[in-house]
Amino acid sequence: MHPRAPHRRISTPRPAERRVLQCVIGTAVLVPILAGAAGVWQGARMIKGIAAGTPELDSHFRYLSGLLLGIGLAFAAMVPTIERQKRLFWTLGGIVMVGGASRFLSGVLDGFPTGAHRYALGMELIVMPLLMLWQGRVASQAGAEVTPAAPRASASDRP
Repeated sequence: MHPRAPHRRISTPRPAERRVLQCVIGTAVLVPILAGAAGVWQGARMIKGIAAGTPELDSHFRYLSGLLLGIGLAFAAMVPTIERQKRLFWTLGGIVMVGGASRFLSGVLDGFPTGAHRYALGMELIVMPLLMLWQGRVASQAGAEVTPAAPRASASDRP
């Protein structure tokens, strides 16, 4: 049996920067949580100037709003341990950016929306990548533990 190699820290955490990131993320998650909840509750009618539409449109709108709500709640759940959540944070951030790219494509093909939709596009394609980079920096500074690979069994260890 081989003894486990000790863990080592990559660098020293910066608690102040971590705390600021937590506050920024904690505030930013209000956008998808509130917008998602409003979309689930009101359906497509939440968009001013849009008629109720068809049951199919309303169903799809509420479904996508539920996804937005879920993404916001997942980001919120990461806030207390933000420095240890790089994989999940970056996965969700990538999902947000794919949504933003889709919104941008819609703007190119059908014209860009006004108001809150432009704000959302900026959040999805500018703010989210910056938050991902910042979270990655904080994760590195927090000293994510590095575990060495398990030693391979030698010929003498095999039965």
